[in-house]
Amino acid sequence: MSEVVLIVAASALIAAGCLFFLAGTVGLLRLPDFYCRLHATTKCDAVGAVLILSGVALVAGIEAQTIRILALIALIAISSPTAGHALARAGWHAGHRPWTREAEHEPE
Repeated sequence: MSEVVLIVAASALIAAGCLFFLAGTVGLLRLPDFYCRLHATTKCDAVGAVLILSGVALVAGIEAQTIRILALIALIAISSPTAGHALARAGWHAGHRPWTREAEHEPE
């Protein structure tokens, strides 16, 4: 019985992670500017990867693989926000300005 619950919980985590990846992809394709797209991809990809790795860790059980998976989760939790900030800062210094609704209706 407990093994079935474990598999269902792991499947739910993996499915939720896939949904976050899908949401990040839709955000990348549909949002209007660099900063909105960056926000969608960095947040959704980090959460999606953590959820999928958590599901895999549940299935792996208590082994050496689980410690490696937890190390990957920590690395993603540290590196994803840092990389997103570095990209946003580089975009700002390159001259990308945030999209505003007013910019869409300016007279030419």
